[in-house]
Amino acid sequence: MSEQRVRWGVLSTARIAQNTMIPAIRQANNAEIVAIASPNPKVSEVAAKYAIPNVYGSYEDLLDDPEVDAVYIPLPNSLHKEWVMKAAEKGKHILCEKPISLSAYETKEMIENCQKNQVILMEAFMYQFHPQHQVVKDILASEEIGQPKLMRANFSFMLEDRAQDIRLDPNLGGGSIYDIGCYCIHSIRTILNSEPTRVFVYAPANPEFKVDMTAIAMFEMDNGMMAIFDCSFDMVRRERYEIVGTRGSISVPRAYNLPEYFDGEGTIIVEKENGIKRIEKIYGHEYTLEIEHFSQCVIEGVQPVYSGQNILQNMKIIEACYESLKLGKWVEIEPYEIEDKIL
Repeated sequence: MSEQRVRWGVLSTARIAQNTMIPAIRQANNAEIVAIASPNPKVSEVAAKYAIPNVYGSYEDLLDDPEVDAVYIPLPNSLHKEWVMKAAEKGKHILCEKPISLSAYETKEMIENCQKNQVILMEAFMYQFHPQHQVVKDILASEEIGQPKLMRANFSFMLEDRAQDIRLDPNLGGGSIYDIGCYCIHSIRTILNSEPTRVFVYAPANPEFKVDMTAIAMFEMDNGMMAIFDCSFDMVRRERYEIVGTRGSISVPRAYNLPEYFDGEGTIIVEKENGIKRIEKIYGHEYTLEIEHFSQCVIEGVQPVYSGQNILQNMKIIEACYESLKLGKWVEIEPYEIEDKIL
């Protein structure tokens, strides 16, 4: 590892890698991108565009590069486990796109393999690193909106080009809960600092695709609160959450993926029952902050704030959502325990 700078490799030329993560690595103050791998013949063009010095036609070759300290994995969901396991065995620290796998059992195996090989693993929920969410937690702690009673989260967009989109392929881990509902679940758990104890999910059948195009979920939380989320590939873009309290509400209209034209500007709206409204603007580039946090953990050999236990619990809830969807009834959620080990 170069001094105080983590050397990154990227497995894939996926759009999210090109549009957000590679620029974020280049902007981070403790990271640099040194390699990219893909069987896609356009990988050399991508490398040239982003001035990436080392180009590989296979993921294995990149993992064999001793100059790579950490890898970013934005492959289809069904391939996450395979390449996380292989990267760990090559001693690479790993930032893997969400959802980290397709089941809690797979996730547990991945975490334990990374611990065995003494590498850091984190799931790429970049939104949590934007400072607007800590401000929300601070407002909740101040009791400005009284006692919180309900959280609602929404993540939807119109999926326009449906012919070959991997998010619609059940064999690749497609579905709206896996793809975007996972953000709603994560934010409910994180903002409320509470875990769901049971869940009910409804998703209307879709005659064309064999995945959940739209889903609506209800949670009972372990602190007595209720939470609701919806996610959809069939609705206008919404990426927001709201917490309703006894004396007011807090809403975050751009909660998950801030478009580039907002230049990192997050917004928090606090409304009181007397009609008084306050708007706060909070700035931060969530992808760059994510890379800087993960890279610093690699440099210092410490556990990320988003730990293995937290990753596993989020997947356990996703799994329960799909079980409820399949059974058509409420599903109890038992906590899933794993030891978080410091390197």
